[in-house]
Amino acid sequence: MLTNINILFYLLAYFIGGIPFGLVLAKLFAKTDIRELGSRSIGATNVLRVLKDKNPSLAKKLAITTVILDGFKGLSLILIAHYLNLPIQTAWTIGVLAVIGHCFSPYLKFEGGKGVATALGVIIYFLPLEALVAIIVWFIVSKSVKISSVASLGGLLALIISSFLIHYEMPHINTHAPIIIIAFIVIYKHIPNIIRLFKGEEGRVI
Repeated sequence: MLTNINILFYLLAYFIGGIPFGLVLAKLFAKTDIRELGSRSIGATNVLRVLKDKNPSLAKKLAITTVILDGFKGLSLILIAHYLNLPIQTAWTIGVLAVIGHCFSPYLKFEGGKGVATALGVIIYFLPLEALVAIIVWFIVSKSVKISSVASLGGLLALIISSFLIHYEMPHINTHAPIIIIAFIVIYKHIPNIIRLFKGEEGRVI
């Protein structure tokens, strides 16, 4: 089984996707375990939330670096798969598994982040127009309501809607299943945020 290149890429996608860059960077440069503070998430938003009071400049740098590294977890392997001429179906599966790895990390007892940056990195490769729409909506919502979870979910909704409008028949795979799976995972990981939103307890970060 391990001689099958597809299986090897699937395993790499999950285990590379599971690398908690936000946690590693915060521990390495700020000597802080972000799992013990803020929302206890390992993503860029919690890096910024936890570290901004101590060192705003460092907090922004680490948060931006976390977004970039999380985004490349899926994208980098997809680019390698493309270079090796692996099927597009394999590349989509790599993307989905990278998101799963980030959200349910094997290094953190299957806990993890929200999956937004990793998902965006995947979508940028396959559906750049939809990714652009999602980023624009995220930016507008983030600047207006200044709540990270609302901006992320708004961008996700824009991605789903635009994917059906722009690519009603998904190129090569003829199904929106990978997008729906990624969206389901991201929404599932946002359930605590959604509950806090309904209670009026969700904090503002951006």
